[in-house]
Amino acid sequence: MSRRPVKHSLTLKGHRTSVSLEAEFWQAFREIAASKDTAINVLAAEIDADRGTDMGLASAIRLYVLRHYRRPSTGAALSGGQ
Repeated sequence: MSRRPVKHSLTLKGHRTSVSLEAEFWQAFREIAASKDTAINVLAAEIDADRGTDMGLASAIRLYVLRHYRRPSTGAALSGGQ
């Protein structure tokens, strides 16, 4: 498991922003975007639009990833297929 979050730049609504996530969350986020055939910036913009003002973008992305893998159809991915 990664020790520190890794900072990456995203473009939201035409503006660059930085988001720090652990490497595992970045990988899962990229995989989800690819499975939806969506650019990571587009998916991040959707999450940003839905998150409200009481939560940071990094936290919103982590929760999105967690909820994605907790869904019954993708639950095996969370447990490593075991």
